Amino acid sequence: MNKNLFPTRRAVLGAAAGLSVALAVTACGGGNPLASDSTAPTGNGSSGSSVVVGSANFPESATVAEIYAGALNAAGVTATTKLNIGAREVYIKAVQDGSISIVPDYSGNLLGYLDPKTTARTAEEVLAALPAVMPDGLSVLDAAKAEDKDAMVVTAETAAKYNLKSIEDMAKVCSELTIGAPPEFATRPYGLPGLKEIYGCVPAKFTPISDGGGPLTVKALLNNEIQVADIFTTSPAIPANNLVVLTDPKNNWLAQQVLPVVKTASVNDAAKAALNKVSSLLTTEDLIKLNDQVSGDQKMDPKDAAAGWLKDKGITK
Repeated sequence: MNKNLFPTRRAVLGAAAGLSVALAVTACGGGNPLASDSTAPTGNGSSGSSVVVGSANFPESATVAEIYAGALNAAGVTATTKLNIGAREVYIKAVQDGSISIVPDYSGNLLGYLDPKTTARTAEEVLAALPAVMPDGLSVLDAAKAEDKDAMVVTAETAAKYNLKSIEDMAKVCSELTIGAPPEFATRPYGLPGLKEIYGCVPAKFTPISDGGGPLTVKALLNNEIQVADIFTTSPAIPANNLVVLTDPKNNWLAQQVLPVVKTASVNDAAKAALNKVSSLLTTEDLIKLNDQVSGDQKMDPKDAAAGWLKDKGITK
């Protein structure tokens, strides 16, 4: 069965990565988006032994938040969740004001949001740069190997035809290929400008497709209407359709490791250890599987998918 119909997170967070921190005030101007959620304990979300885990408003973030909460509870730290809060400018503000204590984020986009002029690219550079730009009272804990980032994706047939394994390989035949991606890919630094500057890749044609690497993009790729697509690495459509993710050896895209953003005063040593254990175990393959469970045919609740992962990893019984 062709499983190319999966929602993506680009529409939710794509623009947020480059916005200034000042937008947080504007985004929250309509009042506290968390006020009506009844799942949290009364009072501030920053007490030492009781925490509130938030998420952005897309399924992968909600699932990771449920994993964090489950691991915390298993470690004896009382944790509740407030899911689907909004984009980065909303949930970072919520951690700052104590409405939530913890939220999963992505290292490169977080850094780009806090420091739009950053020159960091690799995983090591991004993680080294983050502590210095975190807002007062906030910090990041250990990053997982798991990443969710833009990628240049081709069919197995195209990869075999042109012997493609990396974007460097793609650059050699770029003038023969049509790239499909969201319209903003034409002008954003990581899009066509980045491919040209970093790899010398100028495609034969660019086809704008406004579904964030979703079903229309996948369909165009499978039908060979485009030969290269911009799709997130944790999309279940990749394994479902035997698609090939080209490596990015020159780091056109920032590393995007999953990591917890915390209100520093709200997390005790037990909480930190529990969250760091999750990061030590979470892989990109896990995210793909979890996304398939939640957003694929099973339509599993994020909490149930998280519970299965926690049990599989031995964190819960």
